[in-house]
Amino acid sequence: MKALIVAPAWIGDTIMAQPLFARLHTRYPGLRLDALAPPWVAPVLRRMAEISEIIDAPFKHGQLALKARWRLGRTLAARRYDAAWVLPNSLKSALVPFFAGIPRRVGFTGEARYALINVRHRLDPTALPLMIERFMQLAEAPGDALPRPIAQPRIVSTAADSERTLRQLGMDKPPRLVAFCPGAEYGPAKRWPAAHFAALARALAEQGRTVWLFGSAKDHAIGEEISQLAPGCCRNLCGLTSLDQAVDLLALAEIVVCNDSGLMHVAAALGRPLAALYGSSSPGFTPPLSDQADILSLRLDCSPCFERQCPRGHLDCLNKLSPPEVLAAVLQRSPA
Repeated sequence: MKALIVAPAWIGDTIMAQPLFARLHTRYPGLRLDALAPPWVAPVLRRMAEISEIIDAPFKHGQLALKARWRLGRTLAARRYDAAWVLPNSLKSALVPFFAGIPRRVGFTGEARYALINVRHRLDPTALPLMIERFMQLAEAPGDALPRPIAQPRIVSTAADSERTLRQLGMDKPPRLVAFCPGAEYGPAKRWPAAHFAALARALAEQGRTVWLFGSAKDHAIGEEISQLAPGCCRNLCGLTSLDQAVDLLALAEIVVCNDSGLMHVAAALGRPLAALYGSSSPGFTPPLSDQADILSLRLDCSPCFERQCPRGHLDCLNKLSPPEVLAAVLQRSPA
């Protein structure tokens, strides 16, 4: 059997889909599973043994690009896929498998795409509150119960991978490494304040820990702010590594401190101890799926609001989550 996955457009969502890929291999022995994915999530798919080939989806967030999707679909028609699993719920995400003539197209009903998805699941958010559960449901027949327990997502970075990345970057592994991921693509209401990250970095440096900051180029400025507030205590790598390299370096960390972000899910899937900081978002939908993760949230009456900016202008959900509280969680997982 040859099948195509239409992957999510977000790093964290793609990681949460990995148990689905493993389940499909169990259900269909000998399966060849390819993934149609945007280039920014391809690095995590490369760390999944279940994926044979990654096909570039050269579409921007929200872009319909109808002609380009038609051309890509006609190109993929020559591969004669037997089935496609469409993970996003948008209409446009279902177009390429339809244009490719893939006979079995599996997904949730959504955005009036009845003609595009012909094995349709109807979502019950109460029965499937977690995103990983919703992905896993797609492996079953519509209406069938979801088998439990659900495996935790896993991606792979070997010692050889980490050593190669250190050589590429001209870096040495410190004796005790703590990783900070201070960014959050969604917006400021998901970001713990830079001053708090800096205070935590100073406290960890006093204990002989080395702190490296990870994120995209968009996070470089906040990384610089943290570095300036904690001089000599951390190294800002935001925007200076590829995602592949960040995966390999995160794999070396004793513990990772991060906002609710794609790198949080990367750290969890690598099996790293983790302190996950929640503000405007909720761990009830996309928590870090790891037995070594601690979720820190003040659970104020006004949160989660799921807004990009604090609608009340105070951001108490994160401002009042103090560095000593986070330090205590870090030391519980990674004693001094």
